[in-house]
Amino acid sequence: QVPLVQSGGGEVQPGGSLRLSCVYSGITLGQFAIGWFRQAPGKERERVSCISVSDGSTNYADSVKGRFIISRDHTKNMVYLQLNSLKPEDTAVYYCAVDPWNSCPLFEEEEFESWGKGTQVTVSS
Repeated sequence: QVPLVQSGGGEVQPGGSLRLSCVYSGITLGQFAIGWFRQAPGKERERVSCISVSDGSTNYADSVKGRFIISRDHTKNMVYLQLNSLKPEDTAVYYCAVDPWNSCPLFEEEEFESWGKGTQVTVSS
């Protein structure tokens, strides 16, 4: 599969918002999911959110539930991650990736492939 292409990110003050985008063109799978992960300095990569591109079902990490919103646009082959009410602890490099097993309820990192290059999100006053 072709690596995903990410955009968005940047620096924002606490309480602010950002939107990340992930283009999934070139994927020939019938059903699949797109997941977002993040890795803060000195920490392991962690799950953030996942969406089934076929049926729109979603999954969120407890740390972002109620603040982040994942969505997809079939017409543009894109998945978005809206980051609201950002906190300094949200600072990390964010990655999107493909789950060819379309298993957002499990949301297991080892199932994901075709990782994007990552985009920096910095939340600082």
